[in-house]
Amino acid sequence: MKAIIPVAGAGTRLRPLTYTQPKPLIPVAGKPIIDLIVDQLRGAGVEEFVFIIGYLGEKIKDHIESKYPKLKKEFVTQNKRQGLGHAIWVAKEQIYDSTEIIIFLGDTIIDFDIKKFVESETSTFCVKTVKDPGNFGVVEVGEDGFVTKVVEKPKIPKTNMAMVGVYKIKEVKQLLDAIGKNIQHDKRTHNEFQLTDGLMDLIKEGHKMTTMQVNNWFDCGKKEILLETNAKLLDEEGFASANLPAFDNTIIIDPVAIGKNCAIKNSIIGPHVTIGDNVEINYSIVKDSIIGNFSLIDEVILTKSVVGNDAAIKGLSQSLNIGDNTEIDFSR
Repeated sequence: MKAIIPVAGAGTRLRPLTYTQPKPLIPVAGKPIIDLIVDQLRGAGVEEFVFIIGYLGEKIKDHIESKYPKLKKEFVTQNKRQGLGHAIWVAKEQIYDSTEIIIFLGDTIIDFDIKKFVESETSTFCVKTVKDPGNFGVVEVGEDGFVTKVVEKPKIPKTNMAMVGVYKIKEVKQLLDAIGKNIQHDKRTHNEFQLTDGLMDLIKEGHKMTTMQVNNWFDCGKKEILLETNAKLLDEEGFASANLPAFDNTIIIDPVAIGKNCAIKNSIIGPHVTIGDNVEINYSIVKDSIIGNFSLIDEVILTKSVVGNDAAIKGLSQSLNIGDNTEIDFSR
């Protein structure tokens, strides 16, 4: 079984952070998002991977090559972003002869029974009930439990069951043929070649497909959701750092994830903070935040913040000689 991980997006909702760093490499609970996905799939027995890269793709490739040197992997470039269906199509040579594949969007973190999902007997879509289904691909299911319709961002959704970006497909050749026909005839939805349109063609042909509800779903495309995901994962077992060194005159409020070779002194860190490698923090308070590698935080109070790699933030330092009956307000 092969896993197809599309990571060609530009991550526009997280700019300016993603001008220089691909969204899948942003750390959450001590790991880049892409590592969380790869580790989850490997834990379920998936051994072969195809990464569909584009925007800042070399950074993703270099990271995967370095972090997973023994992983069976291929990289395919999507030069023009024309939808998820098109992304799968550009990898057709790598997957056409596969008996089944898993498609796992590279900016999505999901809590679900992945082994049960991998072992499902039919093509299966992971879904979650949402309040705003019109912003997602929506699934309709018949009384027999099989999918009857999938629609990409419908104006009037008939259900609130959203597709969360993880699919198991057993009809690989048929799906690629359907997407290929849509591309040939320029059949687009919302000006893109959608995976949902290809899947709908298969459903119309009578192929049986089912859904699987996930426990939690984090679409890490917005700062607020990124920080929420970081906090929830750090609260779970196995994500927060253990046996941290004694940082100089510093209070650590668990849970936190702190990388290698960090110099932290005279500070308060936590809760729910992820700090990358080689970070220096002095005289600061940091909570509910994500700090990238090689960054400097000096005399700053940070909360609910995302700081990229190689960034420097320095606060205002004052030297005062204050007489009697004086009031100074720095809060404005």
